[in-house]
Amino acid sequence: MTDTNASHSSGDASIFICPLCQSPLTITDKTWQCDGSHVANNPKQTQHSFDVARQGYVNLLPVQQKKSKAPGDSEASIAARQRFLHAGHYQPLQQLLCQTLSQLSQIGEKAADETEKSSISTEQPAKYWADIGSGEGYYTLEMAEQMRIEGLIAIDISKPAVVTLAKMAKAQHQLWYQPHLSNEHQPTIIYPLVASAVNLPLANQSLDGISSIFSPILPEIFADKLKDKGWLIIAKPDSGHLQSMREALFDNVREHDSDKFLTKLEPYFELQATHYIEQSLSLNSESLADLLTMTPYSYRAKPAKREALLASAKQDAFVTEAKFVLYVLQKR
Repeated sequence: MTDTNASHSSGDASIFICPLCQSPLTITDKTWQCDGSHVANNPKQTQHSFDVARQGYVNLLPVQQKKSKAPGDSEASIAARQRFLHAGHYQPLQQLLCQTLSQLSQIGEKAADETEKSSISTEQPAKYWADIGSGEGYYTLEMAEQMRIEGLIAIDISKPAVVTLAKMAKAQHQLWYQPHLSNEHQPTIIYPLVASAVNLPLANQSLDGISSIFSPILPEIFADKLKDKGWLIIAKPDSGHLQSMREALFDNVREHDSDKFLTKLEPYFELQATHYIEQSLSLNSESLADLLTMTPYSYRAKPAKREALLASAKQDAFVTEAKFVLYVLQKR
């Protein structure tokens, strides 16, 4: 039986901070509570408390950090994305992402082994990775299976998305407070958090890596949260992504400029590798409707054009091409 009054490892305490005052958080199975020690932001040294939801997530998004009543993806968008992604349409990207992350975590593991052999230190710090904009967990949960790290922090501003991810992680016995099912295989544990990427509830220089899959890119914030030589993985739509679909929906199609943010990253990160991936898609009307619902195209397109596109897919499968680019960067 898990001790619900006991805090977790010292690594936890060094990573998570209060979203209200930035004081360290002590985490238990029931409550995450700060110690109120960050006097600059908390002169009264108030101890803020955040309950662990029954699904296994923690809401670290205070009302004052919300720009709307229900920020982020809606339940309808999340359900559509689940159906579309679990049909395997973007599986090549998932595989490339996990392969890349697995290689990076092994690099870190080898470096730790070399440090131990040199007798510089016999106790290595815990390894933590944050997946920013984790959504309902299609990429995140597979990352946890492939990476050799201690903890994967799944962060999204959408509460329905994090609820969905937490339920799946809990069913797989991967939440941070769940005891391991096997002594032979120690899975990467998952911390599902509702939080803002702009106000990450994570201590500076606490992460070995960050991934942002179709999510916000915040160079200075990411650099602050990463350790020296930490990794940043970014996936974005590439030029020509869903081109035929966008041409059917819009009179003028603006091309994706995948590299435009690299100049903003350059002061903080060095580009190590760039990977391109393409996937042909043949979609029936149901899959096409899900793709539209999970993207901004659904509400940006004129209703008449959207309905015409869906009607055409009822006659013949709609053919388009998904194109992605994956960037591997390292903190300078």
